[in-house]
Amino acid sequence: MTSYHLASRLARIDTHIPKGEGCSMGPCVPDKNPCRSTKLCHARHYYNPARNCVYSRYSECDWDSNNLVNYCVANQERNVSERTRTDAWRAVNATERLTRLRQGSNTRKLGERVRDIGWWKEELLKEINAMDTETENLAEHKRILEKALHDTMMLLAIVEESIIQREKRIGIEQVHDEVEKALCREVLLIRKCQERMRRMIEKANNQLKMNRCARHQMDIDVRDKFHAEGLDERMHQLGDCSFGLGYHPGVESIDNTVTDTESWAKFTQENIERAKQERQKSEKVHAEVDLCLRQCANDMWSQFTQINEGFEKRAKETQIAKEKLEAHILKINMEIRDLERSIELLRCAIMEKEAPLKVAQTRLDERTRRLCVENTSDEAMKGLQVEVFELRQSIATLKEKLRCAELGLCRLLKVRSRLEADIITKENSIQIDLRCCLALRRNMPLDPKIGPLFSLAVCPQTNSMCHTPTFVPSDDRATRAACPPCSTAYTGVTCCL
Repeated sequence: MTSYHLASRLARIDTHIPKGEGCSMGPCVPDKNPCRSTKLCHARHYYNPARNCVYSRYSECDWDSNNLVNYCVANQERNVSERTRTDAWRAVNATERLTRLRQGSNTRKLGERVRDIGWWKEELLKEINAMDTETENLAEHKRILEKALHDTMMLLAIVEESIIQREKRIGIEQVHDEVEKALCREVLLIRKCQERMRRMIEKANNQLKMNRCARHQMDIDVRDKFHAEGLDERMHQLGDCSFGLGYHPGVESIDNTVTDTESWAKFTQENIERAKQERQKSEKVHAEVDLCLRQCANDMWSQFTQINEGFEKRAKETQIAKEKLEAHILKINMEIRDLERSIELLRCAIMEKEAPLKVAQTRLDERTRRLCVENTSDEAMKGLQVEVFELRQSIATLKEKLRCAELGLCRLLKVRSRLEADIITKENSIQIDLRCCLALRRNMPLDPKIGPLFSLAVCPQTNSMCHTPTFVPSDDRATRAACPPCSTAYTGVTCCL
């Protein structure tokens, strides 16, 4: 029954196979086994009257060959499967070792990368701190320079006011002396120093811009390195059991890198080198600012002291001249008094000559009334005539002397008046030089003990500057403040340290 159904099933299968193709479609096993060289084709067709159809029949040889083929195929497939399992195990082990090796290598490389990023980041942060310190120093020097420039404005105003005040001198005292020449030189010197300070301020501003630009580049680099360090640190700590793992197909084909290792390190190194160069330039600029401040202050202080000495010398010379004039006035006053006594004496002498003249003329007049021969020219007549002549000559001489004395008195009075006027002009000059000009100049914001024009008030409070540091000129007594911890008035100098 089984063979019947098998034969019928084979017959049904055969009905679907085209003629001439059955032998080509059957399995063929070549090689050493004789059964493998036999082609398993379909059996002959037999007609079965019971079924009223044609079905195939196989021989025992076909049956044995089929079994032999199945055995061989099973053995072959089993061997192939064994080799496949062995190869699979080897592949699993090899891929596991390669995976662990590659993952460990990349983890180590990520750790090295994190250390490299951290090292460059620390270098950048050190350079940023150094740049910040240098920028603060340069900004402070620039602020002091601007304050010094502002102080020179007041200094120039004082010098110009001194020149204007000296224009109020009177008469001959309007001398183009050494003091006035020195004041003109001081104006030129102050303007020259102001121009030099303005150039240094402009240079400091440009250098501050370059410092900020270099720091901005380092800030960007540090920001990127912080981000890269955090990302690589997370990737370095990432493992097979970490959270957030997922497939990202095609990510290995994406290459969005913009630098390699050498250019990456070179970029950061160039930023650091540029910052160092700008910092060195900044140090040079703030040294130039300090030198400019000191040179300008020393030049102005030297000119300031020279002019002050010139004022004192000129005032002393004027005072000496005034004292000499006063001594001459004393002598002239004594001479005037003596001359006035002489004039009074001459007038008395002239008045005293009037009575003898009247006597002599009266005698002569009375003697002219003699009669006849008695009216003779005797010795008495001649004596009276000589007496009248001598008296008149004496009176004329005395009057001449009186006139000369009165003229001399007038000249002495004029000289005294001129000397008194000259004394007044010299007193005015002394007043201008000492009480106006020199008093103004004594209030100038310069002090040779502290390096004029630029000294910051420092308080001992935590060894730092005052909470509201202010440059106060030494002359501005109305705006002087007190140091809070020590209650010491400071005027731009260092207080209790």
